[in-house]
Amino acid sequence: MTATTTPPLVEMRDISVAFGGVHAVRNVTIDLHPGEVVGLVGGNGAGKSTLMRVLSGAHTADSGQILIDGKPVAIGNPREAKAYGIETIYQTLALADNVDAAANMFLGRELTSRFGSLNDGAMESATRKVMHRLNPNFKNFKSPVKSLSGGQRQSVAIARAVHFNARILIMDEPTAALGPAETAQVRDLVKQLKDEGIGIFLISHDIHDVFDLSDRISVMYHGQVVGTVEKGTITTDEILAMIIMGKKPGEVTSTELAALHV
Repeated sequence: MTATTTPPLVEMRDISVAFGGVHAVRNVTIDLHPGEVVGLVGGNGAGKSTLMRVLSGAHTADSGQILIDGKPVAIGNPREAKAYGIETIYQTLALADNVDAAANMFLGRELTSRFGSLNDGAMESATRKVMHRLNPNFKNFKSPVKSLSGGQRQSVAIARAVHFNARILIMDEPTAALGPAETAQVRDLVKQLKDEGIGIFLISHDIHDVFDLSDRISVMYHGQVVGTVEKGTITTDEILAMIIMGKKPGEVTSTELAALHV
């Protein structure tokens, strides 16, 4: 995957963000290729959410550069990020609970008829089309989303991003508070998105999620990237050592690895 000669879908180079005297992100470089999931992990305060807020346009970096398809871009707000095909699915999902899937999918971007009224039929048709592609078992098109399961709500949020031509998806704790069946459903959705060539940054505290879904794993520690590793070349214990101690594989001793389980 990373050996491709085409430029990455997105590359963040030497990104730094400080809040007062605190360096939340310090000289971080990270990239993502089409059809790839990069797991972004680290302890609380490691800087992973701040880094992704820079990519999503929610926060401006103090220094560094973002490239899309190898070309430098300026992303100053979420609207500009969306124009480059960057969509974020937050843990809270940002869904309107009292309306149905179609109303949520087009929230803020509603379709109207030539007379200026809402074109509910067109919005529902488009929602059914994208949902059939992503989650053929989804049937509750008329129900308020507050009545849906966690996995179904994730489906709606993902469908919204995909319909509006997301190429780069930031997923923040996508399986948090979900049961095993719903977690499996979300994992299936992620694999479907990969197959469609969408690149995904996956922020997660769940090491099992990260190992199941990621192609590469980037570990942050105190605002810096400890390392980015291919999933197949590393153990969960080595990832934990990177998260907890900030040590790369090869730097950590067997005694230190054993101490992780004490």
